[in-house]
Amino acid sequence: MSSKETQKVLMAKIGAAHGVRGEVRVKPFGDDPLSFTDYGVLTTKDGKQSFEVVSARVQKTVVVTKFKEVTDRNMAEELNGTELYIDRDQLPETDEDEFYYSDLNGLDVKDPAGDPLGKIVAVQDFGAGDLLEIRPKRGKTFYIPFTKDFVPEIALESGFVVADLPEDYLSDEKPDPASSTDSPDR
Repeated sequence: MSSKETQKVLMAKIGAAHGVRGEVRVKPFGDDPLSFTDYGVLTTKDGKQSFEVVSARVQKTVVVTKFKEVTDRNMAEELNGTELYIDRDQLPETDEDEFYYSDLNGLDVKDPAGDPLGKIVAVQDFGAGDLLEIRPKRGKTFYIPFTKDFVPEIALESGFVVADLPEDYLSDEKPDPASSTDSPDR
C-alpha cells in the first residue's frame, strides 16, 4: 500500500475557545489524551493550516491547549470544529499482529468463502466496543463487531479482512408476529 506515505491520521479535534488568551478545548482521539502533542506540528487534512502545541493540560474530557499560531479568543473561536492530523508515517511501526485502525480504512471485506461483502469505511465506537463500518457495492452501510469471532483474519499486506457473519446477520426481514410460538391464551 504505497498510499501510507501520504495518508493522514486524525489525532484530535478543536472545540470551543477557553479563556481570552487563545486557548482551545481539544478532543483527543487515542488512548492517551495528550498523545496528539507528541508529534510536533499538526495540520488540517488539506495541509493548509498548521498548529504547533505550546502547552496542553487535561481538564475533564478535553485537553485545554495553547497553539503557537493562536493568539486570542477570536482566532480560537474560528477554529472550532477543526480536525488535526499527522502523516501516517509519523506513527511508530507496529508489531506483526498490531495495526492502526486507520490502516483498516479502504480494505476489502470478504466472507470466509472469499466472496466480497464491501469495503471498510471507518472504525467506530459508540460506547459498546469497536465496530467496523462496511459499505457494500449496493445498499446501505452496515456495522459488524470488531472481534476475533466476527473478524478472524486481517491481511493488511493483501488489502483485505475476512468477516465471518452469522447466517441471518444481513437480513432485513423482521420476525413475523403471527408465527410467534406464544399463544394468546396464556
